[in-house]
Amino acid sequence: MDSFEINKIIAAILLVALLIIGIGKLSSVIFYVEKPEKPGYVVEVEQVSANNSQPASDVPEEKIDIAALMAMGDISTGEKVFKKCAACHSIIKGGKNNIGPALYNVVGRKVGSISDYKYSKALSEYNKEWTIEELNGYLIKPAKWIKGTKMAFAGLRKEKDRASVIKYLNQNSDSPIQLP
Repeated sequence: MDSFEINKIIAAILLVALLIIGIGKLSSVIFYVEKPEKPGYVVEVEQVSANNSQPASDVPEEKIDIAALMAMGDISTGEKVFKKCAACHSIIKGGKNNIGPALYNVVGRKVGSISDYKYSKALSEYNKEWTIEELNGYLIKPAKWIKGTKMAFAGLRKEKDRASVIKYLNQNSDSPIQLP
């Protein structure tokens, strides 16, 4: 191959490179879009407190009539619904922790208090007890109630199911609390 053909190949490569650069510059001139000073929309994010577990807004949360809720549930339905939970949690006295902590004596117990279970940081720092109200809120959608929990359960939407599971959990205790 002589030098003339090598020059043609190099010239072709340079011409293609210049065309690509030139078309890019020309298209940015033709299709120039001026960026707005403010974004077109603002994404509003719910503010949370320092421990990332409770909404920090001053809007009062919707109060649920716990007595009416608990009247909906029954223990036998709770036992059936709890089978969804049994894949990860033990409910028997002296039961071992599985993927989730053992739930015997859970009603009235401090959140994240079993010593031989590794809780998520959010649950470890959640400084409350498992009251009926807390269990109800958590069972609706755990990841929404306590942000940062590692529990991947979708939740129980039906009030009767939640009330039944809470009654079942309360029954499986050394000293069940008096339900409203």
